[in-house]
Amino acid sequence: MEKFDKWNRVKKDTEQNRRKLGVRPRDIFWAKIGQNIGSEEYGKDKNFARPIIIIRKLTSDLFIGIPLTSTIKNNDYFHSFEYTNKSNGLTKNSAMILQVRSYSIKRLMNKTGVINKDDFKIIIEKSKKLFDD
Repeated sequence: MEKFDKWNRVKKDTEQNRRKLGVRPRDIFWAKIGQNIGSEEYGKDKNFARPIIIIRKLTSDLFIGIPLTSTIKNNDYFHSFEYTNKSNGLTKNSAMILQVRSYSIKRLMNKTGVINKDDFKIIIEKSKKLFDD
């Protein structure tokens, strides 16, 4: 329960965030995604953050995103790729397509890179398959 109490403090501070960031599809940002329930992906470290790919901006305050993991997997629910991370150079991650969801722009911390067009297209196609029979 202690992690949830810590996340609740971070969440309260995050709610006060008034800055407006411009986001575009393919951007990769660190985002405060929180301490979540069960098998839902959660953030790490003091800000409960992890990198996410911006899939689509919905409103000035809301977007669809997919969190990333450093565990390399490539199947119907994951797509591995490399990108140039602004602080660490070439980085390999996997997009956790099965964890796609909407996020508030208030959760975003800093932009870390951009995924290339070909990998982004593959992620979009795999995402569509989540909703097909």
